[in-house]
Amino acid sequence: MSMGLLVAASLLCVAPFTAAAQEDEGISVEQFLQSLQFRSGAIEVPQAKARFNLDADFRYLDQADARRVLEDMWGNPPDEDVLGMIVPRSPGLADDGSWAVVVTYADDGYVSDEDASRIDYTKLLHEMQEQTREANPEREKAGYGTLQLVGWAVPPRYDGASNKLYWAKELEFNGHPNHSLNYDIRVLGRHGYLSLNAVSGMSELAQVREGMEKLLPMAEFEQGARYADHNPKTDKVAAYGVATLIGGGLAAKAGLFAKLGLLLAKFWKLLLIGVVALGGTVKKLFGDRGNRTVR
Repeated sequence: MSMGLLVAASLLCVAPFTAAAQEDEGISVEQFLQSLQFRSGAIEVPQAKARFNLDADFRYLDQADARRVLEDMWGNPPDEDVLGMIVPRSPGLADDGSWAVVVTYADDGYVSDEDASRIDYTKLLHEMQEQTREANPEREKAGYGTLQLVGWAVPPRYDGASNKLYWAKELEFNGHPNHSLNYDIRVLGRHGYLSLNAVSGMSELAQVREGMEKLLPMAEFEQGARYADHNPKTDKVAAYGVATLIGGGLAAKAGLFAKLGLLLAKFWKLLLIGVVALGGTVKKLFGDRGNRTVR
């Protein structure tokens, strides 16, 4: 995947201008969007030995353009682990209610799904909520404010036939009345898993859920890299199961923002995109739609 080799403290900071950001400085949002190279149809993701077969409702941005959107347009920290971005044709990136799916890959090894049928998702949620609350004093001390895991926006579900897992969380940042939606898909493979992560406002739940359900069958590993291709004699096996994929650092007892470890950053980084997404979408990041520029 991983969404983060950056330390957690960097997640709430606006990254300094990169050379690419400086080149884009001062252009309008419309000009910025026109400069993006959208692709459609069959999309190869060689870094993950995976592919997407996108229908007419979706387009794809490669690694470079995906990072431009995340870093230059949305103000997220640089992240070399981003492989691409899937964008709905409607709404567009600069429209009200816009959302996008960030694609990453974790080569942690074969994730056993033996625990999938035994997971008590209600109990897991309560554990995650408790650990989130316990981590809040340290988050506040570090100047990041509070985070509350309100509950499942979409309860976790694992499809053993396709080896795909999805769930969504409702999050509250700093007591803000407009809650954030974090929707996740994990596609398990022979050597790791493909991660699809979308963040939006809770008001967009129906739209995002419909879109993510459409995307679910469009993501597959190449032959030889599929979950069913696993060779227990030779293949690396991940040190965690399905429960940790859902709970992330919480399920691994790392604590949210309590430590700056790799596991923590890996599973929780994209949640913080919701900080800038709260209360609206791209429109609020640019202010007046009649006078918008990309830094």
